[in-house]
Amino acid sequence: MSAPPHHPVTADQIRPGDPYELSEGRPIELMPTGRRGARSNLVGGGVLETDPAVEAAGVDLGVSPQPNMLRAPDIAVGPIADEPGWATTAPPLAVEYADTGQDEVELQRKIGELLAAGTRWIWVVRLHGARRVEVYEAAPSAPSTPEREAPAPPVPLARGRKLQQPTRVALPGEALEAPGVLKNPVPVEALYDREAAHEATLRNLLQRKGYAGLDAVLEAGRLEGRNEGRAEGLRGGVRDLCELLGIPLSPERNAALDAMDEAGILAVRDHLKRERRWP
Repeated sequence: MSAPPHHPVTADQIRPGDPYELSEGRPIELMPTGRRGARSNLVGGGVLETDPAVEAAGVDLGVSPQPNMLRAPDIAVGPIADEPGWATTAPPLAVEYADTGQDEVELQRKIGELLAAGTRWIWVVRLHGARRVEVYEAAPSAPSTPEREAPAPPVPLARGRKLQQPTRVALPGEALEAPGVLKNPVPVEALYDREAAHEATLRNLLQRKGYAGLDAVLEAGRLEGRNEGRAEGLRGGVRDLCELLGIPLSPERNAALDAMDEAGILAVRDHLKRERRWP
């Protein structure tokens, strides 16, 4: 589909790569992402995709649970098949990045449609002004207990819909959770700040390898060193750390590591921990 039509269309009329979503058969043209949003989207997606409990995650996944709806969350987390075509079920967790120029009415429609289709949590990362994440949750199946504060009444929205009210607004220094979808809490900053994202991603990768954290990798090296020689154990820990960080160990690097004494290995280990790259 090369141009938005003037009559209702269905999701099967839109091809992968076409710059459109669908809302009640109405095409919505998607614009390119700005620099800030593009950077944030990439690092945030890495944090969520590497969580030990996550089966799959995707960027701009086409979600079409009914023919006249096609939505593409910036990040979708859930059971995403490695197959062509649109997803027919909504992801349990979706993330949207909102920056300057955001069409708030369309964003609210998108949130409402995804929640109605089965998404449990939507995190809207606000990049403009004070950084924050708005958390939207699907309505609970059971009524709230009397002790809980009643939610604010919905605000009327165009086209007969209701404006969704965020369940909470999370600020830097706080963490986000999605029980049953994510194992680890996600620091708010990890959804847009590169350094915070790398810290959270490294934690996730270590857990996927069976380590509780970086200290556990180092402790494993120390324990191995007691049995096989401290230096050799430390070399094994450095090699494991390189694997987790995606640093290839060429024959030259392996040879250099084998030639190092204990002090040299410790220096390499500390450099990897700090810089996330080979010296």
